[in-house]
Amino acid sequence: MILRRPVFAASLLLSLAAGALAGASGALAQGLPRGRPDQLGFSVQRLARIDSVVRQYVDSGRVAGVVTLVARHGRVAQLGAYGWSDREAGRRMTPDAIFRIASQSKAVTSVAVMALVEEGRLRLSDPVSRWLPSFAAATVATADSLHPRVPARRAITIRDLLTHTAGISYGTDSLVQAEYRAAGLGPAAGNGWYFADKAEPICASMDRLGALPFVAQPGERFVYGYNTDVLGCIVERVSGQPFDAFLQARVLGPLRMSDTRFFLTPDRRDRLAAVYAANDGGGYARADEGPRGQGAYVDGPHASFSGGAGLLSTASDYARFLQMLLNGGMLDGARVLAPATVALMTQNHVGTVYNATGATGFGLGFEVLLDPGRAAQYGSLGRFGWGGAYATNYWVDPGQDLVAVFMIQLMPAGGLDLADKFRTLVYQAIVDSGSAGPARPGRP
Repeated sequence: MILRRPVFAASLLLSLAAGALAGASGALAQGLPRGRPDQLGFSVQRLARIDSVVRQYVDSGRVAGVVTLVARHGRVAQLGAYGWSDREAGRRMTPDAIFRIASQSKAVTSVAVMALVEEGRLRLSDPVSRWLPSFAAATVATADSLHPRVPARRAITIRDLLTHTAGISYGTDSLVQAEYRAAGLGPAAGNGWYFADKAEPICASMDRLGALPFVAQPGERFVYGYNTDVLGCIVERVSGQPFDAFLQARVLGPLRMSDTRFFLTPDRRDRLAAVYAANDGGGYARADEGPRGQGAYVDGPHASFSGGAGLLSTASDYARFLQMLLNGGMLDGARVLAPATVALMTQNHVGTVYNATGATGFGLGFEVLLDPGRAAQYGSLGRFGWGGAYATNYWVDPGQDLVAVFMIQLMPAGGLDLADKFRTLVYQAIVDSGSAGPARPGRP
């Protein structure tokens, strides 16, 4: 039986009548500027469907709480907060709620890597073993009992890591699971994927990873795993700074992403949304307090910075990051990357290795839409984005001059389809198809 929960919708739809954010929290002031939906090419009535659908999911007990954000032409057209941030504590969802963004961390780490590439301190073709010597003798697991480990046919490169074609998994494959568990890696080791509870620096973990077998030859196939955590370690070793300090200096600080970090300060504790887990009945229950549940993002050891899955953020902060990418690497006078670098990152680098149909591809940190018709997905050619294990999602659509963020904390998600519906709801609300729009703030 699904219990009905009260819903507290703090929908901040920018209405034609108000032309402003009614009751908006101070967090939006640190986000993108607000705008009127009609001036941004939206139908106000159609945009309101986001509110209606998300409320239905909260009211029916399928999700505890959600934050949605839609921005076009550099301005926020919709920002909604629905349901509970922490149902058991009686804390309502707010627009400035902080979420575990898991694999949405990968995009931020990829940008940090490309900043070093731009400076000539890294090359995409550089071998990983230059900074992690344990990778020099990389091996691949096989099902052949006579040859259970074979050498990698070539060196793993920075580009392999960015495109998830290095053959490095999360240690869930049966061929390697026992060895990963013994090495304290992988979910079987009890620490999840996120390292928040680990009391060792990320490079120590990644040095140990290099001695473990991988599950595919470099370049052979798309394998989702610790690739971006390895990149975070490489950033540390190339820059000579702890990874969190480098991100703060080169990405988060310049973009004024003040709520994006690996660990929370105690004064932000009450803004961290609780994690829930979907159940077989279509409802949800609070996740446990362990690493794969609530995690140690406040009181943990604060020792390991997971570039692949460790960041916390808000919808408004993450929208600023996405807007920087949409703007070609710059926001509000802060240049993080060159336009040519963003263009390179958002191209398909893997042929049909990621998707045999060619409908989607994978770039340097993002999935890229190559054929909307074949993919049967809303979006323009070149739309790029990704998501996170807690069911969060984001995308950037250069053709529509659009960014969108969907924040939730549900793992496992139990087949939840709300993020897909959110994408539909965003595109059906666009009633002009042009990308010019009014002058964009923050873009050169």
